[in-house]
Formats: sequence, structure tokens, C-alpha cells
Amino acid sequence: MTDTDESVVLVEGPWIHRTIRANGIALHIAELGTGPLVVLLHGMPTFWWTWSRQLIDLADAGFRAVAVDLRGYGASDKPPRGYDATTLAADIAQLIPALGEQDAVIVGNDVGGLLAWTMAAHSPQVVRRIAVLGAAHPLRLRRSIFTDRTGQRHASAYALRKFQVPRYGERLLTRDDVFLRQLFDTWAGPRWRGTPDYVEAIARYTEAMQIHPVAHCSLEFFRWAVRSLPRPDGRRYAASMRVPIQRPVLQLHGDFDGCVLPSTAQGSGRHVVADYEWRLMTGVGHFPQQEAPERVSEELIRWAKLG
Repeated sequence: MTDTDESVVLVEGPWIHRTIRANGIALHIAELGTGPLVVLLHGMPTFWWTWSRQLIDLADAGFRAVAVDLRGYGASDKPPRGYDATTLAADIAQLIPALGEQDAVIVGNDVGGLLAWTMAAHSPQVVRRIAVLGAAHPLRLRRSIFTDRTGQRHASAYALRKFQVPRYGERLLTRDDVFLRQLFDTWAGPRWRGTPDYVEAIARYTEAMQIHPVAHCSLEFFRWAVRSLPRPDGRRYAASMRVPIQRPVLQLHGDFDGCVLPSTAQGSGRHVVADYEWRLMTGVGHFPQQEAPERVSEELIRWAKLG
């Protein structure tokens, strides 16, 4: 497939598209509403549009909702470096004052959820509370990959093997929609699979992955996550995440999540000393914001109104 223009991610809707400079790069956002700030962070292989329903619902509930294209995705800058968790989290931490706000509720799915955990540990001054969907605490995920050989390690095989091979992962993601469809079929819950919304989502994410060099940038996080384990930067990151999370945490997780297993995610609360709530969502997989959008919006609005 040929490279695609960034305009494909500028999906029209009630939101406005803006570009904000933060941490030395330009980040594309979709924004809607006024009030306390809620920042929505996507994961791989999606982009800001995964939160389109929540943008509308949060704005209707009196919040300023901002969905971000992470570094390397969509219409945001795609520099050659900076795909470690510390830098990606710093992008968002610096985005908040660039938006004219002191703090925000941080909501993240998949990699975005890992960044929400990281921000709560590294930059608590700009974090009011977090909500994580389909994402275990980074240390919990790491521990489970090492110890749960037939469970989480097997579920993470795509990141530990295919994504580590130079150019191979990029070819899988850009050749056609077959690999993305395989990922979604494995990760998503049964209620969503095969629906018109599911088909539309895969088509949008397949098209967005053709933007050069999104496929490469999206894999760089996973390459850093694995290759940094024995390196000083990886050890420093692990040490930084041992700090107890002192911001309230809402964890929403699908019982059919085939990417981050529920048994892996459920142990994350031991890293939190603030208020912590766990919600296991029946019939839902790795993308709760799209698989059960009404319930997710209700939970996020309730959580954001608490403080």
C-alpha cells in the first residue's frame, strides 16, 4: 500500500483540530467543550479518533475534552527519537500547561494507559487523577511477562518477537489490513467483533498506519520497552515506577482482553496508595472506549467529577 496523507486523521465532527507545541514537538489534538481538562491518550495501533464518542460525552457533561495523537502517530510530529515511556509521558505533561491548564484528568488506553501510569509517577503536579483502560501498571505488566509464561508472555508474543525485527513489523502493519485485523480479532471482545463499527475502526486504523513513518514510530515504543530492560535507561524507568501512585486511579478492563490479560491488570492496585477502583467489563476486550462507549463515558464522567 502507498503512503497516506495526514489529512485522513483529521476526521470531521463537532470537535476542532489544533496543533500544540510541547516538549519540543508539535502534537495534534482534537478538542471539544469547556471546563476542567480531560486528556485522552490512545494506544497502538489507533489514533485520537478512538475517543470520538468520549469527546462528545465529556464535553456535554461540562468538561474540556482533548484527544491527542501521540508522538509518531496521526498528524503529530514523527521525530526519529523519543519513543521511550519517559519522553512520551513528558510530551503530555508539557502539553497540559501549553493548553493553558494547571492539571488534568489523564485517560489512557493500551500504550496511552501506560503513559497515564507513568505521568502519575513522574509528573503528579499536572495530574488530578487517572483512568486506565486495557493497561496494567508497567511493573505489573513486566513481572507478568517474566513469570506467566503461558498467559501474559504468550499474549505479548507479538511485541516480544515480531515487533523486534527491523522492518518486518513495519511490513506487517503497512502491507494490507490482514495483520491489524488479526490483532483486533485477538484483542477485542466478541460483542464488538464483526459489527459495522468494528469494520469501520479497522479501516480507519489501517489507513492511518499508512502515514509515513507511523508504522515505524509505533513500533519504536515496543522496541524500547524490550531492549531497554538490561540497559541503564530501562533500569532507571523501572526504579521510577516503584514510587507509589498518589493520584486516584480508575482501572477499566475487559474480561475478554487478549492483549493485557485481566489477571495481569488486576494486580495493578498494589502500586496505588490513593483511591483506587477496579471495574471488570463483561464481554469487552482491549478497546473498551469503542466496544462499550456508553458505559465508558459514564464511568469517565463520574470519575472526572470526583475531583
